[in-house]
Amino acid sequence: MDDDPRSFDEQALWAALALELLAKAALARVSPLLIAEPNEEGTNLLIATGLVKGDARFTSVRAKTLMARCHKAFKPFDQSEAMKIINGRNEYLHSSGAGFMAIPPQAWWPRYWAQAAILVTALDRDLDELVGSHREPVVVKYLEQNAKNIEQRVEALLERAKQRRRQWLDGTLPAKVAAEWKTGQYLSATLDHSVAADCPACGSTGLLEGDELVNEEVHYPSALSVTEDGDRWGDGSVTLSIAADHFSCPGCQLVLNGYELLKQVGLNIVFDVQGDIDEYIRAESEYGND
Repeated sequence: MDDDPRSFDEQALWAALALELLAKAALARVSPLLIAEPNEEGTNLLIATGLVKGDARFTSVRAKTLMARCHKAFKPFDQSEAMKIINGRNEYLHSSGAGFMAIPPQAWWPRYWAQAAILVTALDRDLDELVGSHREPVVVKYLEQNAKNIEQRVEALLERAKQRRRQWLDGTLPAKVAAEWKTGQYLSATLDHSVAADCPACGSTGLLEGDELVNEEVHYPSALSVTEDGDRWGDGSVTLSIAADHFSCPGCQLVLNGYELLKQVGLNIVFDVQGDIDEYIRAESEYGND
C-alpha cells in the first residue's frame, strides 16, 4: 500500500498474491481439504486431514479453483472480479500483456478491496488486522467508492430498462434494438431453480433464478405411516431455500446478474421452491446405506 518506492504494478502484484492467500486461509479455516489438490494416491488429501504427520506438505489447488469455491462459500465474493485480478498477475509475470495497467489504479483498488474485505470477514477478522489501523481508513475509502459504483450501475441498468419499455410500448424503439428483443427463455440463465418475481424497473413479472441450495426443510403430514423397518411414508413435501444469482424480465429486458445487483434493487437474495419428496427419500436412503 506504500506508494514510495513501489510502482502500481508492484503494489498490485503483491495485492494479488495476498488475495490468493486470503482465499486459501478462508477455505482452510473451514477445512484444509478445501484447498488440497486431489491426486491418485490421495497423499495431498491425507496430509490435509492430518492422517499423515511429520514434515509432510501438500500441494494446494489452482487460483481459479480457489476463487470458484470462495464464490460459492462466501457471498457476495465475485469469482469473475477476483479472476480479473489473478489474470492481471499472470500477465504481469508471464506474458507481454497489459497486466494490471488495463484498469487505472483509482478504479482497480476499489474492486480489489471489495473482494479482499469479504475474505477477511470470512476469516472472522477485521481489516485493521490485515493492513494496520493507520491504513484502514484508506481501505474504507476504497470500499465506499465501490459501493457507489454498484449503486450507479444498478441505477443505470434500471433507467435503461425503463426507457426500453417506454419505447417498446410507444413503437419508437430503434429497429436494431427491437430486432435484439429477447423472450424470457433467452434472457434466462437456465439455473436449476427459479421463481416469479416483480421487476424492479417496470413491475412486470420476471424470473429470479439460482442453483445453490442454502437449506432443505422436510414437512410430513400428521397422518404418517411407519413400516416394520422404520421407514416413513406419506404425502410429505420438501421446501428448498435457494440463493438467488440472476434476474431477468422479458417486459423491459432487464438482466441483473449477481448477488450484489440483486441486493441493491431489493430483490430476495434467497427464495423457496418445492422439492421432490420421493427424490429426497431416495437420497436419504442411499446416504444411510453408504
